[in-house]
Amino acid sequence: MPFPDLNLFTAVHLLFLSAWACALLLADLWIPKTHKPVTGWLAFAGLVITLGLVVAQLGARQAAFGGALATDGFSTLMNFIFIGAGMLSVLMALNYLRQHDLERGEFYPLLLFSIVGMMAMGMAKDLIVVFLALELLSIPLYVLAGFGRPRIESEEAGLKYFLLGAFSSAFLVYGIALVYGATQATSFAGIGMALDAGQATSPLLLAGVGLIMVGMGFKVAAVPFHMWTPDVYDGSPSVVTAFMSVGAKAAGFAALVRVLFDALAPLASEWGVVVATLAALSMVLGNVAAIAQTSMKRMLAYSSIAHAGYVAVAALIDAQGAQSNFSAGAAIFYLGAYALTNLGTWAVVLAVEKPGRMTTDVADYAGLGRTQPALAAAMTLFMLSLTGLPPSIGFVAKFYVFRAALEAGYTWLVLLGVVTVLISAYYYLRVIVVMWMKEGLGEAVLPRALNFTIWLTAVGTLVFGIVPGPLMNFVESSVRGIF
Repeated sequence: MPFPDLNLFTAVHLLFLSAWACALLLADLWIPKTHKPVTGWLAFAGLVITLGLVVAQLGARQAAFGGALATDGFSTLMNFIFIGAGMLSVLMALNYLRQHDLERGEFYPLLLFSIVGMMAMGMAKDLIVVFLALELLSIPLYVLAGFGRPRIESEEAGLKYFLLGAFSSAFLVYGIALVYGATQATSFAGIGMALDAGQATSPLLLAGVGLIMVGMGFKVAAVPFHMWTPDVYDGSPSVVTAFMSVGAKAAGFAALVRVLFDALAPLASEWGVVVATLAALSMVLGNVAAIAQTSMKRMLAYSSIAHAGYVAVAALIDAQGAQSNFSAGAAIFYLGAYALTNLGTWAVVLAVEKPGRMTTDVADYAGLGRTQPALAAAMTLFMLSLTGLPPSIGFVAKFYVFRAALEAGYTWLVLLGVVTVLISAYYYLRVIVVMWMKEGLGEAVLPRALNFTIWLTAVGTLVFGIVPGPLMNFVESSVRGIF
């Protein structure tokens, strides 16, 4: 490949963060165990620099590595979500790892490597790159899920996530092979040209697309590929679960939107039925199953499944692909809103979680409104946002994705989505009732970094819920003309 085709400047943020993570692994060898937060702050600094490099590329539209990676408005917005989620996760981890005797320096480099994989998934323009990025994202998360060793539930979570993740990767690779066999291409541009020219072998191509969606469905925790989610979320260290629930889901949808909107838009009528079915099943099962949960982590796990369904509602376009840019913007907005709200929710969970116990029950939040009224108010806002009620950003996000589905002609799916929102209100509002109306100890520990995370996410959830216009306009202008 000629050197100009590499265009390394387009991928400079990927290269920098990868190098920083490698350097951090070496630097941590000289940092005493009593000073491991230094490693965390160095990781945070690396993410801040990476964010600056991404900001410097605002408005740019370039390709790298012969067109296998692309920097555009879509990838830039997704990078903001990945880096922001990483920064907030580092802040949450600083005290959490010490509190649970998990201060091992490799935590932060693994987190950074996973973020590199996420950013690569958002930039991918080739199925081979999608697979490589997915593995770079997933392998560190397998390790982080089992980071709570020797606790048996954490080791079980890591093993389950690894085995099922490897199984889903096999489906993805097989699907890529079938798509290549049908189109003689793995690049999105090459696949699109083969479809436009009518050269693709439909049964072979549709089988490949189906297998790719199985692999992606696992990563975003969509029904029926969700079986791993409750056990892995519950057994993993809570700070890992928080990062995983946001980053992995956003990365999976970023790649899915790229593949469907960029390469497979001519087949929208075929894959649209499948995506709509997955969305419907995820919304229904996730919300209904969450009602019976008494563990906060398992409830949020099923909530995550339901929200995968809501994002999938936006990943639908009409047969002509006329509103694909609006749908992509709706998906990004929802993922950003979910990241903001969900990370705030998990920050409150970390504050209530007791040392040596990596789980909390909903009953543990009783009395929080009396002992920690500000913390309970923030949690109330997060619960309202996850439900989709005003004046939170969650209300705007659901309105956005439902509008995209209506314009794509999926009225029945929107009606089902509204019904499941009403179902979700039961278990989200139950947390509010327990905090403010039940007697209990209401214990919580709020170190400075964790407290900052809670209030930053709470303010963002409220402000963007009241004044969403500037953010929505920025998202729409960034993705305009990409798909």
